[in-house]
Amino acid sequence: MIMSNMHKAQLERRIAGSTNRWRFPRQPFSGDLLSLSQKCKALSVDFEEALRNPDRLCISQIQKLFCGNLKNEDIQSGEADVILECLGFKWELHQPQLFQSQTLAKLYLEALAQGSTSPRRELEKLLRAQSPKKTKERSPVKKMIISLKINDPLVTKVPFATALKSLYMSEVEIHLDHVLGVLASAHILQFNGLFQRCVDVMMAGLTPITIRKFYEAGSKYKEEQLTTACEKWLEMNLVPLLGTQVYLRRIPQDLLHKVLKSPRLFTFSEFRLVKTILFWVFLQLDHKIMAIPTQETMLTFFKSFPKNRCFLDRDIGQRLRPLFLSLRLHNITKGKDLEELQDLNFFPESWLNQVTAYHYHALENGGDMAHLKDLNTQAVRFGLLFNQEYTTYSKKIAVYGFFFEIKGLKHDTASYSFYMQRIKHTDLESPSMVSKHKPVSLRAVRLVKYEIRARTLVDNKWQEFGTDEVLQKFDLAKPSCKSRTLKIQTVGSPIYATFAFIFPPS
Repeated sequence: MIMSNMHKAQLERRIAGSTNRWRFPRQPFSGDLLSLSQKCKALSVDFEEALRNPDRLCISQIQKLFCGNLKNEDIQSGEADVILECLGFKWELHQPQLFQSQTLAKLYLEALAQGSTSPRRELEKLLRAQSPKKTKERSPVKKMIISLKINDPLVTKVPFATALKSLYMSEVEIHLDHVLGVLASAHILQFNGLFQRCVDVMMAGLTPITIRKFYEAGSKYKEEQLTTACEKWLEMNLVPLLGTQVYLRRIPQDLLHKVLKSPRLFTFSEFRLVKTILFWVFLQLDHKIMAIPTQETMLTFFKSFPKNRCFLDRDIGQRLRPLFLSLRLHNITKGKDLEELQDLNFFPESWLNQVTAYHYHALENGGDMAHLKDLNTQAVRFGLLFNQEYTTYSKKIAVYGFFFEIKGLKHDTASYSFYMQRIKHTDLESPSMVSKHKPVSLRAVRLVKYEIRARTLVDNKWQEFGTDEVLQKFDLAKPSCKSRTLKIQTVGSPIYATFAFIFPPS
């Protein structure tokens, strides 16, 4: 008898239409397998998940019904039938609108179950009231009071009100000043459409002032799209924009480290990048200064430490080592720049000795960079920031006695080309590039492995262009003195053009 009752409690066989189907008992789910499977397919819900968590199917089903009806109905103007208690305020809502939020939908259904001896009957009554065929015959549903506790400090009255307003209006304006709070509210309410709108606003509103908060929000809510957008923005703007602003101090170290390791990082030269990171360190240690320090101020600060140990060998500098290990110090080739780094007493002497050894061996072997193999992680980098008003922009560079010109040309409103070419030292307009202290190579041919890349922002999306990796011999006579040309079509401005190259053994 006991076994018979247990078996009956586990399974019930009932007539359903023209067939007999096995049904689950009322707990945890009352419904037949075939019907449940069909519902899951219609609602794009995993069948196994529905068996484990039938509430999810219920909320999803009701959300589909309510949100579908919202498309064909005017905004509710009648008396509110739901009161939401949150943040010390009472917010009046209507059933169809609140079901756009998974959080509010769940709270409402829980309140419906607690306030009735027959929750299923109340739920069926609610669904019948929202049936499209019954729009003119809807009977009033009793008013519910639901409560939501929020502990996120980003969520305050105004952003939360904006989030609730978005339940009723699809085009609510989201101000940049409040977007973090609206994002946090959308996350708590599980209002996916609003959450994505906030992400879009933040991606379009990246500036030196907002970059840190937006990156931290992306990390907090595990929104990879937003954190990636922050990384890409900083890859282009770290040196040319933040390198000259005090907002540089706001960049978190983990974000800075990711960007320094990126092969897409834009910089005018390796030394400019090193100076930018040194400025970042200085601003981390001196919170009173409200402007980018002069070179003399920074030199004086780091020289003030005792000479017995360099800065990175001290306790204060140990945690910063990963940043400077990501830099390409071996590509700082000017003697004056290297002397400046030695005077700082910032880097371990062994690091700078290794850089000097690289340069010695390269010069001894006619400029060959035998220690460099990979363009993405080791190449010498120079950059041009090509603005809309330019028609031609170029820069002369010198590496191990070889002289090149990197150049950008604007052909029309949306057509550009970028290339590099080798030039004779006797053709240089600036005599400062050639002096008795600088090497001049007389080799007629120079083997170069290079790549030219360009990026620009159009409609909040990065456009990327690039040549393939090219291995080419550069002569001093035309046309072999000129590289492959990168031709692009874009309306974006500015254009960040990077010339990366290595002198392989030849």
